[in-house]
Amino acid sequence: MNTIRWGIIGCGDVTEVKSGPGFQKAEHSELIAVMRRQGALAEDYAKRHKVKKWFDDADALIHDPEVDIVYIATPPAYHMEYTLRCAKAGKPVYVEKPMARNYEECEAMIEACKQAKVPLFVAYYRRALPRFNKIKELIEQGKIGEVRFATITLYQKPREDEYSSETRPWRVIPELAGAGKFMDLASHTLDIFDFILGPVSEVQGIASNQAELYTAEDIVTSNLMFGSKVHGVGTWCFSAFDDYDMNEIVGSKGKLVFSTFGKEPIELITKDERQSFAIENPVHIQQPLIQTIVDELNGQGSCPSVGTSGARTNKVMDDILKKYRERSL
Repeated sequence: MNTIRWGIIGCGDVTEVKSGPGFQKAEHSELIAVMRRQGALAEDYAKRHKVKKWFDDADALIHDPEVDIVYIATPPAYHMEYTLRCAKAGKPVYVEKPMARNYEECEAMIEACKQAKVPLFVAYYRRALPRFNKIKELIEQGKIGEVRFATITLYQKPREDEYSSETRPWRVIPELAGAGKFMDLASHTLDIFDFILGPVSEVQGIASNQAELYTAEDIVTSNLMFGSKVHGVGTWCFSAFDDYDMNEIVGSKGKLVFSTFGKEPIELITKDERQSFAIENPVHIQQPLIQTIVDELNGQGSCPSVGTSGARTNKVMDDILKKYRERSL
């Protein structure tokens, strides 16, 4: 098998532990180049992670003949731009989630990669984690019977840096993120439910800005219908008194309880028993998905998170936020 050589555009915080080392530790994989607009930061990252090349120009990395595939780890505002550049150069793309700021940008990315005949992968890495594959397995084994409905609840306290425009993170700036923290965090849960229960076929949503710390929405509620006729409801609030993250999938014989971001054991609850499944996530949480990409590029298997699946999650979020965005214009 060939060694797949990676380049990163935007070697920021997400690449320090979650993804960057995974490119080095995956089999038949090597991280050979990184890029940041501030060259000194790219150089520092390269030295600390033992990466042989660094750039302050994205095109230089994209067109480097030693780079086989580009990982785009910038805020969503730049995902489409860099994906189109990579496609034009004939390079496969692995792009951070959410895939883009909206579904329209996702469509442009898919079309560009299709025309260039290069694969497009999206960093919804939970699809490759043993924890979430166990949930999917339990459902497919009929442990909770026929699935009836699902609930998603996520609420958080505001962060200190969200109170001031001088320190406000990009995740709550719609021009950069596409929306507020709903876009960043709900995308993970909506994608994994797409993976476990099938694509969403109907959706309704309401969004508001209650705390008014920033212009983006800070509370979202939604009704969902999955293609499997499973109903779903979701609530995401980012101005609450505490942090909480829990999902339930309820069936005709039992239910599964689990968090999206936490480490709590998966709970399988039926009328007759209660089982717990404690499954640890890997240190470099993107490494299992990275391995599936490397394997696919080497003609061995396939990656479960691609442009078309990533775009579906953007479409669902667009539909949920549609009325709020219209009011905000």
